[in-house]
Amino acid sequence: MGEASVDQLAILAEVALAMLLGGLIGWEREAADKPAGLRTHMLVAGAAALLVGLGDTLLLHYRGEMRDLVNTDPIRIMGAVITGVSFLGAGTIFRNHEGTGIQGLTTAAGLLMAATVGIAVALRQHLLAISVTLLILLVLYVVQALERRIACWRRSRQPSSPSTAAMPDTTDEQPQRKRQIDPT
Repeated sequence: MGEASVDQLAILAEVALAMLLGGLIGWEREAADKPAGLRTHMLVAGAAALLVGLGDTLLLHYRGEMRDLVNTDPIRIMGAVITGVSFLGAGTIFRNHEGTGIQGLTTAAGLLMAATVGIAVALRQHLLAISVTLLILLVLYVVQALERRIACWRRSRQPSSPSTAAMPDTTDEQPQRKRQIDPT
């Protein structure tokens, strides 16, 4: 097997690891029935790893014969990945039906983090990529539970009106948080 084939297999392994880690992030979004779930996060992480891997290949390819003609900057590849993911993330953010808040910010942030995990894998920062994936899962699961408790605590501190006092308790359901949009 030639050197080029070994390099391609190494990039393929990095893309597979990035997709696995992206899938772990996407699993939570899928379970929460969000617009971008398992497959989307896997593809974003894999694409980021592939683009960085191909960028490394381009740098090596042009290092010899066209060194003076080709000016390369590996940071631009990461910038291109972030730009593409930002476009995808923007598609997941929308106003709620009442027009009083927005939804999809966590999903958009998850896509961005999946891309950065893919970049870390492609840069062979495997321990960092795995650790960051675990931190992301911690945020998505543990912090969400904390947010629910805070929401319940806020509701318990508000005086109940006569019209809502007779309503059934729905604290077992996932609370719908409303975030106001700053008009400026």
